[in-house]
Amino acid sequence: MNAIFLLIILLLLSLFAVAGKQGLLTFFGLFLNCLLIFLLITLVNWGFAPLVVLPIMAILILSVAIYLSAGRQRVLSITWQTSVLVLFLILLLAYLAEHFGHLQGYTLENSDELEGLSLAVGIDFSNLAIIVMVISALGAIAEAAMAVTADLFEVVERTPAITEENLAKQGRVIGSQILGTAINTLFFGMLGANIPLLVWFFRLHYSLAEFLNGKLLIFEIITMLLGMIGILCAITLAIFMVERAFKKEGRNILNESDL
Repeated sequence: MNAIFLLIILLLLSLFAVAGKQGLLTFFGLFLNCLLIFLLITLVNWGFAPLVVLPIMAILILSVAIYLSAGRQRVLSITWQTSVLVLFLILLLAYLAEHFGHLQGYTLENSDELEGLSLAVGIDFSNLAIIVMVISALGAIAEAAMAVTADLFEVVERTPAITEENLAKQGRVIGSQILGTAINTLFFGMLGANIPLLVWFFRLHYSLAEFLNGKLLIFEIITMLLGMIGILCAITLAIFMVERAFKKEGRNILNESDL
């Protein structure tokens, strides 16, 4: 039994021990999303237009991640709407970042990996760069939107006399708290994944200009920044949509059973 398989089994057992049936649904959703990402890669490899396939598959990935989560159907609906809108914004920003930053392809540091490989693979690496940036931001977007929306619904449920103004204030407080932790999660995730690259740069005595223009590092930084922008937009938009729903329906937004 290899380490990966052992860790997967440990994750499954932990999810079941902590969340029961919902933990199994979460694991199933993770498995489905792995299949969807594999399908995305396969379709791109077969020659389908990446910028057409990517939004479709990204929406499916968000749908699986959100609707296999526990919560009110209204919370899940607002989270999904928010995440899809932010997805298209991130897709646009990723396209612009790749176009102006020329982030596609391999770099000098990848030269060993290219030895003996054909360069005529017939794939537009600029589109692959966009796919990586967008897919990397999906989880953070959905998580931020879900956290804000669920918390605001809890505030409405526990405060019968809450007004629109108070809900807006609570939204800003909750949003700022979630924003700080979510952005730090992305930052340390990027930093931890690229420590070997940073050590390599230092050991090769890169100048400041070479360091700041290293395509491998810049690509990771831009991907992280897009994720941070996605989190900020998801939080802001989720707060707005909950406030709008509350303004129209009042406490009737709670007239659902928790699932």
